[in-house]
Formats: sequence, structure tokens, C-alpha cells
Amino acid sequence: MAEDIRGKRGNTYFLSDLHLGAPYFPDSRESELRVCAFLDSIKEDAATIYLLGDILDYWYEYRYVVPRGFVRFFGKLAELSDSGVRIVWFIGNHDIWIFDYLPSELGIEVVDGSLTERVGGRTFFMTHGDGIGRLKPSFRLMRALFRSKVCQFLFSGIHPRWTVPFAYSWSRRSRMQGENRGIPDSELLSGLRTFAREYHESHPQIDFFMFGHVHVFTREQVAPGCEMVVLGEWIHTFSYAVFDGKELKLRKWS
Repeated sequence: MAEDIRGKRGNTYFLSDLHLGAPYFPDSRESELRVCAFLDSIKEDAATIYLLGDILDYWYEYRYVVPRGFVRFFGKLAELSDSGVRIVWFIGNHDIWIFDYLPSELGIEVVDGSLTERVGGRTFFMTHGDGIGRLKPSFRLMRALFRSKVCQFLFSGIHPRWTVPFAYSWSRRSRMQGENRGIPDSELLSGLRTFAREYHESHPQIDFFMFGHVHVFTREQVAPGCEMVVLGEWIHTFSYAVFDGKELKLRKWS
């Protein structure tokens, strides 16, 4: 069994791109229940769960009110957190606007960017992946605007009756047109691969690079003794990785 940074023994799980609440799901409730069933199945052996971004298809956190939805999912995370499971949530390009509600209410650690941690004697570099590789100027601009404190303040002043439908409409259109505006998956993977190889040259202690974002489920060697894992998604693949302290395994939930 792996040992997390707090010394608790158990398995370490990695998953990303659940996109809960997405308007293109045939049944959003079914999608949420599927994730909850998975979390329920690992609650006895999980020491740490890393959620590598785009867990929610849209989330804007207001100071005094909680957005509608995700009650069962949040409840399951709270249950796991209360039982001692460490949960680390990486901000993606869909769930950017997480501030203090989830950490304070659910006991979740939120990471905006990357994190390198040693688990069970192996070193993992983790990030969502939307800021890596060749990005179109329009995507770079949008990413900067979404992270701007001024833009966030202005956006928060608009009533949710307008912002929520707009956000889900944007999500649906993005999914239909392709999240990355014409950049093929092979090129996105190439960008992650290049980053991992170059980063590993100056950080040879890293054993695994863990990414989300691309919606491809793959694993490959990027340097001697170092692998890159892209975690896929929970729209069609329902994929994840689990590390038991000795071996990293890629699996699909059915």
C-alpha cells in the first residue's frame, strides 16, 4: 500500500475531467451517481485522491450563496474527507473559479497550477495540463481573462440567471467545436510529452507526470524510469489510475 505525505497508508487515486453538470450529458444525475458509486467503492482503501481538473463543467463560487447542483458528489467528498482521506483538487479550465468554499466546507486542498509530491517512495508531478504545449492566442487570452481578479469581480456582479445559462451554452458549443479549437489530440499529447521530457532533464527525480485536459487515456515512457500518464475522462471512458505503493495501474470504471 502507498503512504501519502501525512503517513496514512492506502491506495492513491488519480482521475480528471468528470465535467459534472455538462449540458451534453444525456442524464446529469446518472453521471453524478456513477462518480459517487466509484468514490464509494474506494473509500475503504483510499489514502489520497487527486482530482486533476475539470471536475465540474462549470462552477462560479459566490461569497454568500452556493450554486445549485452536485449535492451527492459534494456529500461523498465530505464523507471521504471526514473519514481521513486526503483530497486534492486541481483547478482546470472549466472549474477555474473555486475559492474558499470547497476547502472550508469539505476539507479539500485546492491547487491552481502544478504540484510535485512523493508518494510511496515515488515522485509524481501533477497538473491539469491546459497551460502546457502550443496554445492558440485566443485560448491564452481567454485563460488570462478568466484568472483576472478584475474580470472575476465584474463577473460576480452579474446575476446568475444570466451567467449560468451563458456558461453552459459556451460549454456545449465548445464541445461541439472541439475544446482546443482545431488542435488535434496528437499535437496536444506531443506538447505534454515535450514538456515532460524537458522538465525531467532538470528534475530527474520525477517518476510520473500525471495530466488531464486532453481527454485521452494513455501511458508512455518519456525518459528512462519516467512515465507520462494522461487520465482520460468520465464522459465516455470513465478512466482513472491507482498507485498501491509499488505499481501504477490504469483502469476503467464500469
